[in-house]
Amino acid sequence: MPASNQPRRVVVTGLGLISPVGNSVATAWANLIAGKTGIATVTKFDHSALSVHFAGEVKDFNVEEYISAKEARHMDTFIHYGIAAGTQAIKDSGLEVTDQNSERIGVLVGSGIGGLPMIEDTNS
Repeated sequence: MPASNQPRRVVVTGLGLISPVGNSVATAWANLIAGKTGIATVTKFDHSALSVHFAGEVKDFNVEEYISAKEARHMDTFIHYGIAAGTQAIKDSGLEVTDQNSERIGVLVGSGIGGLPMIEDTNS
């Protein structure tokens, strides 16, 4: 709790989503309602030596809809997804971010695991 021992108010005002079932909340929800899983044969790497050949991969995602290609080169893919989902959430909220309110606005991003490709590239 804050120093005043008073609970802080948190209000969720917008949502964003990048996932195997869709790259927006509306698309993902529609696909889930339609019974689509997002699970398919792996396409992002050679899986021939592995026993599992299916995964839930994000498809048809273009990072340049959210940040420049130059910026994107310095980040791992899971960061791209977080930036995109956060940008969608801010837009969905309808909030105008200004100098007066920017310190009172935050974005919470969840990721099951991330950064492994960059770790692998760094250590190879």
